[in-house]
Amino acid sequence: MKVAILHDYLNQFGGAERVLKTLLDIFPKADLYTLLHDEERTLGLFKNRVKGTSFLDIPLVRRRHRAFIPLMPLATKMLRPKEEYDLVISSTAGYAKGIPVKAKYHICYCHSPLRYAWEADYLKKLSFSPWPLTQSVLYPIASWLKNWDKRASQNVNLFIANSDFIAGKIKSYYGREAEVIYPPVDVKTFYPEPTTSKKNYYLMAGRLLYYKGFDLGIKALNKLGRNLKILGTGPEEEKLKKIADPQLTEFIRYAPDAELRKLYSNAKALIFPQIEDFGLVAAEAQMCGLPVLSFNKGGGKEIVEDRKTGLHFEEQTPEAIINAINDFEKMSFDRVYIARKALRFSEETFVNNIRNTVRKNGFII
Repeated sequence: MKVAILHDYLNQFGGAERVLKTLLDIFPKADLYTLLHDEERTLGLFKNRVKGTSFLDIPLVRRRHRAFIPLMPLATKMLRPKEEYDLVISSTAGYAKGIPVKAKYHICYCHSPLRYAWEADYLKKLSFSPWPLTQSVLYPIASWLKNWDKRASQNVNLFIANSDFIAGKIKSYYGREAEVIYPPVDVKTFYPEPTTSKKNYYLMAGRLLYYKGFDLGIKALNKLGRNLKILGTGPEEEKLKKIADPQLTEFIRYAPDAELRKLYSNAKALIFPQIEDFGLVAAEAQMCGLPVLSFNKGGGKEIVEDRKTGLHFEEQTPEAIINAINDFEKMSFDRVYIARKALRFSEETFVNNIRNTVRKNGFII
């Protein structure tokens, strides 16, 4: 069976790229196509797997791909693989499902419908407008992208969503049903680590982006006088450092997996105030037995079992986080139960579910 795997762009290594890596493990002979590939930023993991890229695969675009949003549908259209395939699997939050690959069957693993199309405010809140355009024309761009994205969705035979939250968006935006298969977490990397730590800090982790609500967590912990560790880098870093109490808040730009596991295992709880499509950070934390205090919407709503593996709060405000922390500190949580419950996010479960879905649709692997 000849397989092609499509991915939007490879200029960072995050949750979507972890999914891609697992898909490539399932289909080790598959050809990989993507709009652009930054070997350094993806840790060389896809070095010998990329079969083709688009005309946008140049250093300037790799560094600031969001500035070139209006060109991506064109780049997608012009990336025309010559070979024909039995099965194509797109791993995408936007463009890859529109790459015109000739195949008998197309399965789309959808991290999200194209945000820039369906959630125009996402464009407004970027630190810069898509080049060379200004805020005044963002909504027409979004309308155009919406039409393109809906047409691209028609190339797909079967949608798989990474959460019930995203399955709902697929139904609303594309009028299509979707299976749900949660993304994979490596149980060999993330597991409860025995510790004698007093657990004297809260943790937040991920790319330092505006929508992830790091500022909300900082303000809440500042007011409570609690210690906070923030793991990650991103465009909000300097802004966040200005509002953080340096006596309470520690910024950690990078931690290898073993250190990340310790950070999860030694923390009191993970603060998770954002609306995520899924939320791999929260799933990793739970795999390590860490309670998660999550906003009750998006992936966090599905990952956290309220009052058993963490707590939900109903508003994205510092006050809501403060109230959740105050409630949390009066309770006790079974970290063994939390880790066991999180096994539904294991890599083994993901692989089995993908294999079963592919077989169910007539392919032998």
